Amino acid sequence: MAKTHHVVPNHNSGWDVKVGGGERAIKHFETKQPAVDLARQISNNQGSELVIHNKNGQIGQKDSHGHDPRRIKG
Repeated sequence: MAKTHHVVPNHNSGWDVKVGGGERAIKHFETKQPAVDLARQISNNQGSELVIHNKNGQIGQKDSHGHDPRRIKG
């Protein structure tokens, strides 16, 4: 299974960047966009799947960086 990185809302406030299955945040941000920017950079460098969650915790967007399971170009 490919490694994943997630941008998730923090239960206290702000947003966390986490490794999939991890409990602790790699980094915490007050707003979502800087968290997405860092997570995208990490995901791109490590060739992992990026999962961006909405404020309610549901998955809002996925972005594959190197391990796309689909065989469709684009």
